Amino acid sequence: MNKQTAKSLFQPDILADPYDFYEEQRAKSPVFLDEASGAYVVLDYDLISEAVGRLDDFSNNFNAQLSGGKSAADLDNDEELQAILSTGYPQVDTLLTADQPTHTRFRKLVNLAFSMPKVNKLEDSIREMSNRLIDGFIDKGECEFMEEYAVPMPVQIIAGQLGLDHADAGTVKRWTNAFVDRLSGMMTRERQLETAREVVEFQHVLKANMDDRRKEAKSDILSDLVNARVDGERPLDDAESLSIVQQLMVAGNETTTAALGEGVRLFASNPDQYKKIQDDPSLIPNAVEEVLRMSSGSSGIWRVMHRDAELGGVTLPKGAMVMMRYHAANRDPKHFENPNEFRVDRKNARTHLAFGKGIHMCVGNMLSRKEMTVSFQQFAERMDNIRIQEGATLTYPPNMMLRGLTSLPIQFDKR
Repeated sequence: MNKQTAKSLFQPDILADPYDFYEEQRAKSPVFLDEASGAYVVLDYDLISEAVGRLDDFSNNFNAQLSGGKSAADLDNDEELQAILSTGYPQVDTLLTADQPTHTRFRKLVNLAFSMPKVNKLEDSIREMSNRLIDGFIDKGECEFMEEYAVPMPVQIIAGQLGLDHADAGTVKRWTNAFVDRLSGMMTRERQLETAREVVEFQHVLKANMDDRRKEAKSDILSDLVNARVDGERPLDDAESLSIVQQLMVAGNETTTAALGEGVRLFASNPDQYKKIQDDPSLIPNAVEEVLRMSSGSSGIWRVMHRDAELGGVTLPKGAMVMMRYHAANRDPKHFENPNEFRVDRKNARTHLAFGKGIHMCVGNMLSRKEMTVSFQQFAERMDNIRIQEGATLTYPPNMMLRGLTSLPIQFDKR
């Protein structure tokens, strides 16, 4: 009799719909070796919260994963790939893939661009954008929500903040797709070369905008980044700025797109909860947190072991790749009562790990929350009875670190 092959978290079908797997595996062991990939996986809320604070044990430098999982040696020996990348700027470990004390400098400089006062100043433009997009489909009583709202909303906001005209939003999305695919761990050889070309294209366009902002600052995030000065820290150079903007485009764009789609899907599937936010709009900020808890766009983050260390009774060897699975933590029944239920008034919804935790918590979390809050406010005011179109098939492309719908056809009644 053939031995049954063990399930792997990184199977495409499980990445697309992982929640049953999480429950089954957590009951066996919340920390385990995924034999097919050779990576360790952590599913427990408390253990993930502990691990991300143990900076001496768990390193954030997982740069190899940003190139489809290829090793540094493989990348260095890939002449065709290196020829493309050599025409751009080097990838720098900044926020996502930097450890202390390097990370501290970048975080100080970037925090200035994403402070709450600066995000609050964007609220009017976010609301204007939201209403403009809704105006495009409100009279039809239906739309392809991902295409007509969830994608263009954050893309156009970030495009404006990077000095790109709204007409360039499609280009920004194409670049973001390239960055996302580099995180997927599942690129073909052809796609690796294509994403390298698109990264270089992005770098040259943004470099010109950065030069303009250094000559004359404007009221946008790019100006704040390239002109940031704090505590005597050295200003960001070109490669550092480009690396940070690249990461922000994924963190503040792709994940927000996914969260907007998941929010509407959850409202359509739970009409009683949608009615609650319509009747009491003060619940909307908490509803945002519950959407993030239920279906965060960032499904997990890598760590690399600095040294042999134990977590949850399991010894993790030096050099091992460890996947901290935020999706699973956010449905940990020890932390969230009836975790698979969507409740817009859940008392501890905001304790989710959708944006991470500790020093590496997503720097763009306030901007993402603002875009979601304004969007849900406008939906509640302008659309009744949101429902998924009959017969629609909802699909999630497999990706190791991100999860979002490809399409979401909905119908609704105009208020």
